[in-house]
Amino acid sequence: MQTEGPAPSGDAEQAERAEEPKGPRRVGVLLAVALLAFLIDFGSKLLVVARLENHAAIEVIGDVVTFQVIRNSGAAFGMGQALTVVFTMIASAVIVVIWRIARRLYSLPWAIALGLLLGGALGNLTDRLFRSPGVFRGHVVDFISVQHFAVFNLADSAIVCGGILVVLLSFRGSNPDGTVHQQTEKGEKAGKAE
Repeated sequence: MQTEGPAPSGDAEQAERAEEPKGPRRVGVLLAVALLAFLIDFGSKLLVVARLENHAAIEVIGDVVTFQVIRNSGAAFGMGQALTVVFTMIASAVIVVIWRIARRLYSLPWAIALGLLLGGALGNLTDRLFRSPGVFRGHVVDFISVQHFAVFNLADSAIVCGGILVVLLSFRGSNPDGTVHQQTEKGEKAGKAE
């Protein structure tokens, strides 16, 4: 007759269950959000280049928000214009990191956040790869101009929204795999106490 060790306490058992991913993997959601963000950005850039490039700015909300095409070789706010190749490599690295995280993605909010980041990164990377002056040096098409702020595009908006959502999820203690930091820490403490 085998003797079993002491049964795990209720807290440890609950923490163990909290560490297990809940529900299905959310890679499909991530890919759907990324594709939607990419297609909206891509379509908007095609439209504004065809209709607005080399034309006067269009006022959307007076002088505060206008549409005007700007070719940006740098990062946000036009910084780092000589580093176009570096920004291309950074965007590529971001895409690889998101794909690695996707293998253990069970959280719907994280899937949406990472999908926005992925779609935005792909949108701007497409410009860097396929627009003039050449591969890895292409200029990103920006067209939304906010007075006293910056000129940006919808890919930039997706990246910012995804980044804000990642920060909020992290502050809440949420992990991409569906677990929560606080529950995981309680499980570790319970394990050490035994």
